[in-house]
Amino acid sequence: MEEQNRNAAWREALRKTKNPKERAAIERVKMSELSGDYRSHNSEEVNQGLTAEQAVLEATRCLDCQNPQCVTGCPVGIDIPGFIKNIERGEFLQAAKVLKQTSALPAVCGRVCPQEKQCESKCIHLKMKHQAVAIGYLERFAADYERESGCMSLPEVAAPNGIKIAVVGSGPAGLSFAGDMAKFGYDVTVFEALHEIGGVLKYGIPEFRLPNKIVDVEIGNLEKMGVKFVKDCIVGKTITFDDLKCEGFRAMFVASGAGLPNFMGIKGENLIGIMSSNEYLTRVNLMGASRSDTDTPVLKGKRVAVIGGGNTAMDSVRTARRLGAERAMIVYRRSEEEMPARLEEVHHAKEEGVEFLTLHNPIEYRGDDKGRVTGMLLQKMALGEPDASGRRRPVPVEGAQEWIDVDEVIVSVGVSPNPLVPRSVPGLEVSPKGTIVVDSEAMQSSIPTIFAGGDIVRGGATVILAMGDGRKAAASMHAKIQRGEI
Repeated sequence: MEEQNRNAAWREALRKTKNPKERAAIERVKMSELSGDYRSHNSEEVNQGLTAEQAVLEATRCLDCQNPQCVTGCPVGIDIPGFIKNIERGEFLQAAKVLKQTSALPAVCGRVCPQEKQCESKCIHLKMKHQAVAIGYLERFAADYERESGCMSLPEVAAPNGIKIAVVGSGPAGLSFAGDMAKFGYDVTVFEALHEIGGVLKYGIPEFRLPNKIVDVEIGNLEKMGVKFVKDCIVGKTITFDDLKCEGFRAMFVASGAGLPNFMGIKGENLIGIMSSNEYLTRVNLMGASRSDTDTPVLKGKRVAVIGGGNTAMDSVRTARRLGAERAMIVYRRSEEEMPARLEEVHHAKEEGVEFLTLHNPIEYRGDDKGRVTGMLLQKMALGEPDASGRRRPVPVEGAQEWIDVDEVIVSVGVSPNPLVPRSVPGLEVSPKGTIVVDSEAMQSSIPTIFAGGDIVRGGATVILAMGDGRKAAASMHAKIQRGEI
């Protein structure tokens, strides 16, 4: 209530000094970034963040809507006007505190969340034919300022209640869930199959977009809140769900993701040099294959084709450029307008010299006498009528095919849930696609003590949607435990 009163007083003062029309006329801030030529040869973070002056000016653009729709566009329900008003009056640490009330990973979300499709897409500036307030940039600024100041704060945590809760997977859904349950006072343990905590934040997103040190700080905050982490532990293999019950865990949240890569099933796809984006990015991001001080190998092709048009495809092709690819190509069967990747990622890829072969689809690969890929046959496509996704269906153009020389192909056409966890729990309802079936409101599975969220439920989603699932599941589980239902 005190925060709301302070914001109300600040709004009143603003109205006397600068009216909405004046604030709306301020041009949206542009974040500085490393040049394409320079960054395409290293793993330094591309976006460089805002200065304090830029952040304050951008925050001034917020029009203090009576009914802020930006909040409805945020899957984790951040108090967006609240943290932005704190930035506007120069109270940057307080802005970070507001973010942490609802988000376990503000520095992460400020970097990789598709704000332009969520909170910023609801900004009233768009109705006025102006650019939306740069909410993502401001979120990153507040989180980075707090970390760099050395004055890190922690959300308020309730007194321990002694109830043990298990989390399977340390990706964004698992971390978000763990953070909220820790706030409620639960004894939370996160079990991670890999040797590092972070899930897709570590193995899937390159350092030039999300530095590992940023993820580590966010994880460190959760540890300070009492969350425990167990690495190298495969739930369903190393330890069973029955084992967890015997160890006293009251309930569990499954956030094991969707790490099983999809392939196209075309001729030659098993040639050496053709791999999934999951394998490629994991080798580089998690295993350090691009560094000289590690033993993990990775193919460093000179003519690299990445099949797909999502963010993972962009991460893969931009990584290939950094590993020395002279020709790095995105091959996508639809047009650029249909690409699911963030516009910023497409823009950055082009600046780094990536070619875009849109309206093309590989239909065959050929190799040399050693079984290594040397070429791919591309089918020219055209857009037909819309399909179930609402996008126009790509259809082959008869007789329009061509061979292109390649020495590495990275397939990024989607993923499927890892079947290990669903198969290891008798009676757990699973969809035909292998996802865990849950009540969409409670995130509760067919087994009352097991909740689930993120890619293991959605089949594939953004970091922020997975975090939203984690928050929803935590609120639901807490309520059901309080009522004695589980």
